[in-house]
Amino acid sequence: MRVLVTGAYGLIGGACVARLYAAGHDVVAAGRNIRSARRRFPFAQWVAADFNKLEDAPAWLPLLQGIDAVVNCVGVLQDGLRDDVRRVQLDGTKALFHGCVCASVKRVIHISAIGAEPDGPSEFSRSKAGAEAYLRELPLDWVILRPALVLGPAVYGGTALLRGLAAFPGVVPVVHADARMQVIGLDDLTETVARALMPGTSARTVWDVAHPQVHRLPDIVTAIRGWLGFAPRRVLALPDALAKIVAWFADALGWLGWRSPARSTSLAQLTAGVIGDPARWMAETGITPKSLDQILAARPAGVQDRWFARLYLLKPLAILGLALAILVPSAEQLAAVLGLRSNIARPTFLGAAWSVIALLAGLSLFVRPAVRCALIVLLAAALVQIADHIMRPWIYFLGPLDFVAFKLPMVLLILFVFGILDER
Repeated sequence: MRVLVTGAYGLIGGACVARLYAAGHDVVAAGRNIRSARRRFPFAQWVAADFNKLEDAPAWLPLLQGIDAVVNCVGVLQDGLRDDVRRVQLDGTKALFHGCVCASVKRVIHISAIGAEPDGPSEFSRSKAGAEAYLRELPLDWVILRPALVLGPAVYGGTALLRGLAAFPGVVPVVHADARMQVIGLDDLTETVARALMPGTSARTVWDVAHPQVHRLPDIVTAIRGWLGFAPRRVLALPDALAKIVAWFADALGWLGWRSPARSTSLAQLTAGVIGDPARWMAETGITPKSLDQILAARPAGVQDRWFARLYLLKPLAILGLALAILVPSAEQLAAVLGLRSNIARPTFLGAAWSVIALLAGLSLFVRPAVRCALIVLLAAALVQIADHIMRPWIYFLGPLDFVAFKLPMVLLILFVFGILDER
């Protein structure tokens, strides 16, 4: 079967691509930025598909020619610089479904979410519900999957944050400590997708894909901490007021392109709970899902998991620290150029030009799409400055070495941020 997987390099989409390829399907993978994904999944045929631009059925038809089934894994948490929830999860998704009708696609598997209701707590859940309602009215063989909190070897968004909180030193901080949710293993979810594509499988059905056991959020974080091999620590329930402040900052960063899982949508979904009824799914597929303990036991944590967990919360601090280390001296140099700081020597023309470049690069570190370019500029400039000072004739031998010793930590910090910049 020739299967189109949308959102194919995401947490769920990537796992579906691998599982369907292993099942012998001819996989066509679609995503917005596919250059890196093509290298990661060379066995799939990659096509560019941006839900923000594919606004109607005719726009989808070239991508749907010869496709037997579609697995839609596209989803965005909240509006931001790079995301429009309604445009992607409702308008673009409806256009895809209409295109499937026009292209005579045999089956559509739609990944939704537990809690997708018209009166849901967020635009995320309401747009998911709108797409479900539209799909149900179409003359297609469809299956709607509503997964709980998805746990797997790879992590992104909320599951990445859980690992970061689990590795927090001293205590285990959590917000909404009374939040209740179910979990599902990523392999159980992809197995469900694979079975939903088999001939004779139920169609026009909605499945809550979850293990029946309901957990409190602190219990999940504590279990992940134990899986990582860290010593037990006391759970610290953070006040709701602090959670709202963090969410406000995370929402603001979203408009700079940062997709933080600590945004207000996550808090709203946590408050509502992530609880479904998996009985029908288990009965119709014959799948017995793994429990939280079984999911964690299936793959023991490695050193790379501990590194990721420890570095997760250090990443924003490293970027902020680097930005401040660039912006403060650059601002002081520009103040001297403008005559606002008489106690600082007025820099040369080249020094002033560098201050302007450094200031722009430092500010660019706050804008997610510009970070990689800013790091390259900063690294190149630092290396040029080091080479320039080493090659100068100095009266005192330690002169250039002092400068290099000051610049070298900056170079290492730039390389560190560059190395941990990828989100998935």
